[in-house]
Parts: sequence; C-alpha cells; structure tokens
Amino acid sequence: MLEDEKEQKKLKRETTLRERVPPLQLSGLSLQDLQALCKELHQKIDVVDEERYDSEVKVAKNNKEIENLSQKVFDLKGKMKRPALKRVKISADAMLGALLGDSTLSASLICTSLESGSKCKCR
Repeated sequence: MLEDEKEQKKLKRETTLRERVPPLQLSGLSLQDLQALCKELHQKIDVVDEERYDSEVKVAKNNKEIENLSQKVFDLKGKMKRPALKRVKISADAMLGALLGDSTLSASLICTSLESGSKCKCR
C-alpha cells in the first residue's frame, strides 16, 4: 500500500513536470542560440530564487510574530490569577447592618464571624 502511494506520487510528479516544463530541444541549435537559451534559463532561475527568498522571509517574519503574540497571550493569562477568597459566615442582620453603615456593631460582628485565627484590627 505504501509502495503504491509512492508510485502514484512519482507518476503524478512526472506528469505535472512534463506539463509545466517542456523538454529542451538542444539539437540543431547554434552556439549563439545555446548561449541565449542559457541566459534565459539563468534569468528564470534568478526570478524563482528571488520569489523563494521573499517567501522564506515572509514565513520567518510570520513565525516570529506568532511567537511574540503567543508569548503575550501567555503573559496575560499568567497575570490574571484569582486571589484565594475566604468564606465568611455572617448573618443577614449583620450584613444589613454593615451595608447600612452601623459601623461599630457591624465591624464587631464581622470580626467575630471570621474563620481565620488572626486578630482583628478593627477593635
């Protein structure tokens, strides 16, 4: 199966080359005609090399830009860490008092309802 695919690719390549590049007719050409043909082929080769170089530079530039953008995305994702929140058990009355502004009562209720063992600085 793999050999069949190789053969098919080889035949396809040969047929496309025959279609795109006609065979050279070198017999019966004078020295000047051969030199002109060589110059023409060199010009075509130069054009193809320029196109190849331009496309390689474009690909390299795009790859570098992709790397930079990927790094920026990675940096942005890394900076957006969520802080660890502590659950606070507070009654509805205490929450209402804290929202309405009864500062002394609400602060003491909030401080007493915190689960952490640290001392409250609001007293």
